[in-house]
Amino acid sequence: MPVEFLSDEQLKSYGCFSGDPSEEQLAGYFYLDDTDLALIRKRRGDHNRLGFAAQLGTVRFLGTFLSDPTAIPENVTVYVGRQLSIDNLSALNRYGIGETRWDHTDEIKKRYGYKDFTDRVESFSLVRWLYNRCTLSNERPSVLFDLATARLVERKVLLPGATVLARLVARIRDRAAKNLWSSLSELTTPLQNHRLEGLLDVAEEDRQSHFDRLRRDPVRISGPALVEALKRVEEIRSLGVSHVDLSPFPQGRINILARYAAKSSAYTIRRMPDSRRIATLLAFAKHFELTAMDNVLDVLDALIDKFFKDARAEGKKNRMRTLRDLDHAALDLRKACEIILDDTLSPEHLRELIFKSIPRVCLQEATMRVGELARPADDNYEEEITERYRAVQRFFPKVLQTVEFSGTPAGQSVLQALEFLISIEGKRNLDMTSAPLAGISKAWKRRILWQNGYIDRQSYTLCTLERLQTALRRRDIFVSASTKWTDPREKLLSPEQWKTLKPRFCRSLGHPESGEKAAQVLSEGLDRAYRETLAGLDTNTAILLYPTNKNRNFTLSSLDQLEEPESLVRLRSEVASRLPRVDLPEVLLEIHTLTRFADEFTHVSEENARAEGLVISLCAALVAQACNTGLEPVLDSSFLPLTRHRLSWTMQNYLRAETLTRANARLVDIQTNVPLAGFWGGGEVASADGMRFVVPVQTIHAGANKKYFGNKRGVTYYNFTSDQFAGFHHIVIPGTLRDSMYILEGLLEHETSLKISEIMSDTAGASEIVFGLFWLLGYQFSPRLADVGSARFWRCDPQSDYGELNSLSKNCVKPERFIRHWNDILRTDASLKTGTVGASELIRSLFNSKRPTALGKAIAELGRIPKTTYMLNFINDEAYRRRILTQLNRGEGRNGLGREVYHGQKGELRQRYREGQEDQLGALGLVMNALVLWNTIYMQAVLDQMEEEGYDILPEDKARLSPLAHAHFNFLGRYSFHLEGPPAEGKLRPLRNPREQMLLAA
Repeated sequence: MPVEFLSDEQLKSYGCFSGDPSEEQLAGYFYLDDTDLALIRKRRGDHNRLGFAAQLGTVRFLGTFLSDPTAIPENVTVYVGRQLSIDNLSALNRYGIGETRWDHTDEIKKRYGYKDFTDRVESFSLVRWLYNRCTLSNERPSVLFDLATARLVERKVLLPGATVLARLVARIRDRAAKNLWSSLSELTTPLQNHRLEGLLDVAEEDRQSHFDRLRRDPVRISGPALVEALKRVEEIRSLGVSHVDLSPFPQGRINILARYAAKSSAYTIRRMPDSRRIATLLAFAKHFELTAMDNVLDVLDALIDKFFKDARAEGKKNRMRTLRDLDHAALDLRKACEIILDDTLSPEHLRELIFKSIPRVCLQEATMRVGELARPADDNYEEEITERYRAVQRFFPKVLQTVEFSGTPAGQSVLQALEFLISIEGKRNLDMTSAPLAGISKAWKRRILWQNGYIDRQSYTLCTLERLQTALRRRDIFVSASTKWTDPREKLLSPEQWKTLKPRFCRSLGHPESGEKAAQVLSEGLDRAYRETLAGLDTNTAILLYPTNKNRNFTLSSLDQLEEPESLVRLRSEVASRLPRVDLPEVLLEIHTLTRFADEFTHVSEENARAEGLVISLCAALVAQACNTGLEPVLDSSFLPLTRHRLSWTMQNYLRAETLTRANARLVDIQTNVPLAGFWGGGEVASADGMRFVVPVQTIHAGANKKYFGNKRGVTYYNFTSDQFAGFHHIVIPGTLRDSMYILEGLLEHETSLKISEIMSDTAGASEIVFGLFWLLGYQFSPRLADVGSARFWRCDPQSDYGELNSLSKNCVKPERFIRHWNDILRTDASLKTGTVGASELIRSLFNSKRPTALGKAIAELGRIPKTTYMLNFINDEAYRRRILTQLNRGEGRNGLGREVYHGQKGELRQRYREGQEDQLGALGLVMNALVLWNTIYMQAVLDQMEEEGYDILPEDKARLSPLAHAHFNFLGRYSFHLEGPPAEGKLRPLRNPREQMLLAA
């Protein structure tokens, strides 16, 4: 069986010392208790006592005995010798010569219960344990190898050879995979198998298989495109496997099969063994039925937006066109009203005077024109929207026929309207009086209900379509056969799960189980913040109160620019002059030799599949993606790892969201260990900011925003930056949706070792519901508030006297609104913390319209207290405001570095599909982190060199250095992927000598 999945690092550290054990490890494995000492003192001679103790500690630490028991680190010998009161540690050398050590090995095994790997009970236990893990998850073989090693050490089973254990892991993984394929293939009937395998056939008149066609997502936003997307759903359903139950199988394993099917060609799948082929196609059909429905609803949502936007734009244009006529008619009517309101005129002659001033015909025309052109205050161009009926009918009946909508109690009125439309479809001259009218706005009722009681079908249909979109976005209406548009409330912890988890969860976050107690804690914190702010008003020169101004409570002056001392300017210049100049490919290859980050990229299916020169291929693919240049600049037809075929294969099978995330996490974790990074922060603070990318190709995964994209559409790369400048999470958002929906995801879903407790953002992310959720989850939300002087401040006690701040705190929180929902609030909080529901989908369902849910209102009411507390601290503490600004500047600076890297094709993102967008921008984030880590490592080397030369470097100057400099990096031209010299050996390249450069320049 192949064992290529073992890295050099794993082989080097397996069953032997790879370095000096730490103090904690020495105390944990090499400490000798009284029983150990009593046994050791029976040995004759210092060399035997020292050797016996060393072997005992070694087997505890490594899980095996060394062939040379004296080949142990020096600190182990010192630690053991100190416990045995042996000063002559060189006596250990005699121990390795004699045969006594073999007797000691047998005695240690017997006395301490160590067993050989061939022990039948332990061997069976390990195989069963490995099989269960392989069945339930899809852990990489290298991870399983490490876990199995740890288990053997824990259970006192002596480690076998590395290849023996590796072969066992590979064999068990293969067996688990084959059993999964066999079990899945047994779920389908011969007819279903025939239909699934028929996907791989290519019709004579066609150049591609049905399988390839079904994998192609829609890219246009139009009625015909939506109809085609609906037909795609029907075609997948026609395979007849929709009701095949895969719930007994681990969802992660099913997803792996579906993902492999999405990446593989029909030819590759056709060559698979029967059971694997059927299992792969079944997983594909089940997964892509949900994905295809997501696409349908995405197109529907975007199409409704487009129709209504175009209709309202046309309405505004028509209104502007008729404005002159309306003005003329209004002026005529004004003249008539002035005569009527003139108290000096006799009422008996008013009509005569009016018609004398304005002819009757003109007044009739003016009245008629105002009636035609004037619109009610709540009019939202419903007339123009109704004119789109014919276009809507080209796809809406098909939507109602294909998509099965469900709803919460709040969405029942929309469901009833949809059911009515389904019942009347295809009928003419029907009676509309039975149409359900609940939930329809007054503006639409004017269009739908005529004076004679007639109900207009066209207006009713368009009104229902608009209400459907609103309800879908709030998830009052949802589709169960979907992943994105399903009901997030179904993902919350069940009442039974929550009852068990509640005490432990409340203790972990320090929340009381009583809503009244929580309200008291919040109230006391808010009262304290008011009084601290009041006490600091006399010395706070940045704030100017406006007690009588209704629109603005106060103004807060901007922060002055922080001066840079001469020592910092000199240090920054000196560091920049010593950093080596390097091309981007060399940076990636060098960072790999230092971190092995490329080992995290595994094959989409065969996770131990590697190829010669794969690291070079991976780095080239990352450069092509991150620089947005395509493959052409990195190709080299004479070098196998850089051929077009190899790079295409690498990008298809290795570059995907999960591998990019793992590689990124490794870089972030290593960055925290560089001493210089500790001067910038401890990894507890982060900021969130977005980069905007125009998407010039047709796609449904982009949105419009004239400010950022002009007349085109685009996406937002919403990324999270730690206080150590590392990007630890990112989200690709179509268009520019509200940041507040996504800001929690960076904290809850990142996979690095960072313990983020506070996050900063711009004003766009500052909503009361986000403040509430942050407080509930134990995080601090610190947005930069652009106009805090106009914000609403809240208080809990209406009787409290806050002096000059009384003019701010006119609004009173009503704690009873969240107290009565406290248990549901905590359950929602726990569901977020445990990951059963995503933050963005939950916030969207709670608070995505002018009518938030009861739970959304409760969390928003709670959020007013921590929001006000934060705003008081914000205006009271200048250092706090500066810390927020500094962190936000770090995120913006990192975005600037990203723009320098992502220079190809006008900086536009030319990916049609969401997965492609996420993969390419994920590659950009990984490359940025590699550059930041490279800068951090070499800046540390420069500082070390300067201190050796006698430079006095102030800690506060180190804290203001930045690893975002990029003048010494080359991102342009054709790239070379050959690493030579010290970097190829895992060592740092020589630093530049600024004095030699000055001499050369002279």
